[in-house]
Amino acid sequence: MYNTTMPLSPCLPGSFYDRPVLEVARQLLGMRLVRQLDGQRLSGMIVEAEAYDGEADLACHARAGRTPRTAVMYGSPGRAYVYFTYGMHWLLNCVTGPENYPAAVLLRAILPQEGLIQIAARRKGRPQAEWCNGPAKLCQAMAIDGQLNGADLTAPGGELWIEPGQPIAAELIHTGPRIGIHNVPDPWRSLPWRFVAG
Repeated sequence: MYNTTMPLSPCLPGSFYDRPVLEVARQLLGMRLVRQLDGQRLSGMIVEAEAYDGEADLACHARAGRTPRTAVMYGSPGRAYVYFTYGMHWLLNCVTGPENYPAAVLLRAILPQEGLIQIAARRKGRPQAEWCNGPAKLCQAMAIDGQLNGADLTAPGGELWIEPGQPIAAELIHTGPRIGIHNVPDPWRSLPWRFVAG
């Protein structure tokens, strides 16, 4: 039992992530990504996400099986999978589904809500509309890097988590192919596994 003097965790529970990746990706829209940084809360509403579904998905990092890079994807649902790409960018994913099944949701965009001064400083010279409108941009804005790889997104008191937000109505959600996978063959390249709110 929980100690009754402790506040309830604001985090989405592990059971939220322990489901098929397409369900989780769609339902992450409207939820709130939170980064605790130097005692300051930075947050934003998730408005774009992409699903990557196991070793059979040729767009998924797990297509090559378990490696040191993809090991987190085979772990517990609700962990952060943070990886470096193009020699310059960090990207944030949420691990989903049962343990040993490597699926994850790439968070592609958020609408900043808290810590706007800190976010603006980290995206200096950019208009607000461009602070977090891409997966590398949101990681830069929220100071998310490889040190958070494997972080438990369901743990209260952590540095990174996702809270319940405002669910997005089905008619306001658009789907389309995932971005940046031009070298992946069909059907994987064209699957409508990107979810966008608005």
